[in-house]
Amino acid sequence: MRYLCLIHCSDEQMAGGVAPGDMPQFVNAHLDYDDALRATGQLVATEALEAADSAAIVRVRQGKLWVTDGPFAETSEQLGGFYLVDAASDEEAVRIAAGIPSARVGSIEVRPVAQTEHG
Repeated sequence: MRYLCLIHCSDEQMAGGVAPGDMPQFVNAHLDYDDALRATGQLVATEALEAADSAAIVRVRQGKLWVTDGPFAETSEQLGGFYLVDAASDEEAVRIAAGIPSARVGSIEVRPVAQTEHG
């Protein structure tokens, strides 16, 4: 089953959790974890995201397009990236999420991917 592991972290958590000089090691820890998951066949996709202030929110209401700059919601935590993984169970997905280096400074939301059929 596929699981989406959403990385959430506030600026304060990142600043307090990773010193600027340690950022290259932190990024490399993610890349090493990516390689380990890829080697086991569990990594489907992973990406880091640009800062939330670079986002655009798109809505269509009654045929009219609305575009708003900035993050979806005013919140202290922002979506910083994701891992899409294959795991045999919820417990395994949680174990995989716990290995993501960002779990040490922020939080990882683990959600099963809905099984949908086109019909």
